[in-house]
Amino acid sequence: MLIGDLAARTGTTTRALRYYEEQGLLESERTAAGYRVYGPEAQARVRNVRDLLASGFTVENVKSFVRYLDSDLPEVFGYSPACAAAYEVGARRVAELEERIEALSRMRDTLVRRMPWLGERPRPQGVPGQIR
Repeated sequence: MLIGDLAARTGTTTRALRYYEEQGLLESERTAAGYRVYGPEAQARVRNVRDLLASGFTVENVKSFVRYLDSDLPEVFGYSPACAAAYEVGARRVAELEERIEALSRMRDTLVRRMPWLGERPRPQGVPGQIR
């Protein structure tokens, strides 16, 4: 299938597909005219790449999962020595996200301490807030 077909079938853009290919996450063949042609397995790969990115992994993280991307990813990955490297990537990413969540929570708490009305429930539209 051509790049436009793959984009339509996976709900993504041709630009994203070219980026995935540039990053080594997706492969294509070329026609004599230079058009990208993808096999049917590309749909699962693109879906899995997008799912992993949406789960909080970076493109660099997803590269460690390349060997698993051509078939349906399990909802829950079990641990085995064969996937130790992927497990480490996941564990590192969770730790990074937890650090970011803590930093964002501290920033939010500081902002609400300085402007307490921001921590209140949203007011109905049209009701002015009290500025102190």
